[in-house]
Amino acid sequence: MSLWELFAIAVGLSMDAFAVSICKGLSVKKCGLRHMLICGLYFGAFQGLMPLIGYLLGSRFEHLVTAVAPYIAFVLLAFIGANMIKESRETCADCEANDDFSVRAMIPLAIATSIDALAVGISFAFLRVQIVPAVSFIGIVTFACCVIGVKIGSIFGSKYQARAQFFGGVVLIVMGAKILLEHLLG
Repeated sequence: MSLWELFAIAVGLSMDAFAVSICKGLSVKKCGLRHMLICGLYFGAFQGLMPLIGYLLGSRFEHLVTAVAPYIAFVLLAFIGANMIKESRETCADCEANDDFSVRAMIPLAIATSIDALAVGISFAFLRVQIVPAVSFIGIVTFACCVIGVKIGSIFGSKYQARAQFFGGVVLIVMGAKILLEHLLG
């Protein structure tokens, strides 16, 4: 997997966390570096941890599914992407627009926004991706997106939240299709 492909997947995965970060930015009266770093660190850490867990789980079953790995990767990425696109069409009624940045508030948000990364980690195992650089890169990209998301939320409001989720979904579907096409044509 090339650096460009990994970057596209990292950006796609980070869009859920980016959207929640925008909501968190909306919730604070005065956005400070502390707010941006808290979101970035929680979401970045969990976006890096979940694919690692998925990779470890997927590695246990790799020998059983090697022949169909590109199909599994396509289905997982397409499903996650389609779900993100569907969520981008929904209203922000359940948007977490409260100003609580405590551990108790952030951990459930970080887990909820990184569940899709667990499935991507499983597909990474089947594709034999070098996992440590991949999860580090995903975590760093998510950290940066979330820091920016909190600031955008504090400045512009929820205008970009749905677009971010839609874009992330499209990127994941395209990456899944690319993996499948490379397998079929290669």
